[in-house]
Amino acid sequence: MVVSGIILIGASAILYMTHYLVFHDSHYVFSYMLLHLAFLPLEVFIVVVVIERLLEVQQKTAMLNKMNMVIGAFFTEIGTALLGEITAYMDDAENIKVHLAPRKAWSEKDYKDALGFADSIEININPEKMNLNVLKDMLDSKKDLVLTLLANPNLLEHESFTGLLWAVFHLMEELDARKSLDDLPRADSAHITNDVKRVYIRLLKEWILYLKHLETRYPYMFSFVLRTHPLQDNPCATIED
Repeated sequence: MVVSGIILIGASAILYMTHYLVFHDSHYVFSYMLLHLAFLPLEVFIVVVVIERLLEVQQKTAMLNKMNMVIGAFFTEIGTALLGEITAYMDDAENIKVHLAPRKAWSEKDYKDALGFADSIEININPEKMNLNVLKDMLDSKKDLVLTLLANPNLLEHESFTGLLWAVFHLMEELDARKSLDDLPRADSAHITNDVKRVYIRLLKEWILYLKHLETRYPYMFSFVLRTHPLQDNPCATIED
């Protein structure tokens, strides 16, 4: 770095000296030099502040798009099905459907209200409604996917979604560690129920953010979600006349 600087400064000095020896006009040489020095702070501002900021925004946008692609894969493969399965375990499932079932052209306020509801809702899972064997089979079938997503470097800065993945993976471990999921002791059933709650709370928030991304960037995918999401009575991909 230092050597390169010395070489460039030396080359500049030689060129200025050559100009003086040829034209014998020191006034022009020094005025031209001062003119460029006066413009130098503006050049630094344009290059360092403006261009770097634009590049930073562009890189951040590209990173967000990559993260949302990964999040989309999660919901396509397991997240949406998991949302429907756990919702069926809840005593107040209808209340959740009323507040969180997406509709056409949700506004910014709609998404804000949905996130607020997800933050404030009390999760009331009925242990008697839980089918842990079905839940275990569902999670085990996507275990490789979850591990792959956890290893994805694009998700390192997405703490909330990474927290969801860890919650899902922990639930997998808990269910796999038991020889039988039938007739669990009351304390153990309560422990598993809390693990399911942890997944569901995180799942709701990430799903709402995912819907917002789809409606903004991919309306055709949002249209598909509107027809097939599990927070409705009769999800169906077929478009009726």
